[in-house]
Amino acid sequence: MKKGIHPENYRAVIFKDMSNGDMFLSRSTAKTNDTDIFEGQEYPVVKIEISSSSHPFYTGKAKLVDTAGRVDKFMNRYAAMNKNKK
Repeated sequence: MKKGIHPENYRAVIFKDMSNGDMFLSRSTAKTNDTDIFEGQEYPVVKIEISSSSHPFYTGKAKLVDTAGRVDKFMNRYAAMNKNKK
């Protein structure tokens, strides 16, 4: 790797999948105040909602991850709209 081409804050960071708790270590410049222990070392943690370990495309499971309830809202509005048409 060439010296001096990466930003000063380029460091080892844990990315933690909040939907299933899986963690992996990579390098990043992402800002975070949280830390966690990974393989006996303490690293900064970047929390993510979904990763390849929980995404339905990679896992083969048809599971819907909707943290904001947007799909439920749509289904309720759609059901109410269909009721009004009948």
